[in-house]
Amino acid sequence: MSTIVFFHAHPDDEASQTAGAMAKASDEGHRVVVVYATGGEYGEVPDDLAPGETLRDRRRAEAEQSARATGTARVAWLGYHDSGMTGWEQNDAPESFHSAPVDEAATRLAAILDEEHADVLVGYDWHGNYGHPDHVKVHAVTYRAAELAARSPRVLEETANRDALRAGVQAAKAAGIDLPFDPDGPMDDGNPMGTPEAEIHWAVDVSDYLDRIRASMEAHRSQVSDIGGFMRMPQEVFDGSFGTEYFVERGRPAGMVHGWFLDDANA
Repeated sequence: MSTIVFFHAHPDDEASQTAGAMAKASDEGHRVVVVYATGGEYGEVPDDLAPGETLRDRRRAEAEQSARATGTARVAWLGYHDSGMTGWEQNDAPESFHSAPVDEAATRLAAILDEEHADVLVGYDWHGNYGHPDHVKVHAVTYRAAELAARSPRVLEETANRDALRAGVQAAKAAGIDLPFDPDGPMDDGNPMGTPEAEIHWAVDVSDYLDRIRASMEAHRSQVSDIGGFMRMPQEVFDGSFGTEYFVERGRPAGMVHGWFLDDANA
């Protein structure tokens, strides 16, 4: 059995990006750990915060609930603050993840990798799918932490399949549904969404875990705009959107394998 560490920028990112792989790994007996770079301090503030409760407190509690849904064994935090979207003044705040020196953040992550004797580390693609400053930083910190760890883990990058997204938008339009989303258009950093399929190495079928993915998302109920939008999807649209998770693995031959990256036969 392996220990696999999923490194995410904010609480709720795991729900929409890797919850299926986390649940699958856990069910197979692997130890699953999730590490968050930030507390998601610039997310939506719910109306029902208790006296003295902060958004950070709430989002930490939601992350623990999400972990129960996916079977995650440990939730860990690097301790940085959310940097906000590209161009926000919070990008340059001294406590923000975006402002943190890469080696400093990577040292914190490497310490967790060493504690866990991690075999696999999952981060984000080169521009964090859509260019959010914290997501981009996750990519750099992931690879540096793998270098600093006492035993360098295998590294994978979670990504979105741009070609599959495009096909989904086109299918929706053919059905008379006009989705206000163009995966080929400029995202937060001016680049298109995710990664072209030709550059992706793993397509993991997580359709057996869609109920667990939904439960992970529902745990982050404070984030009404993003999570609420996913929850309002018709079931068939939700299933089509989240039934496969995609990963890039540097050094592998070109070509997307439809399989599970933890299977020895495919590793």
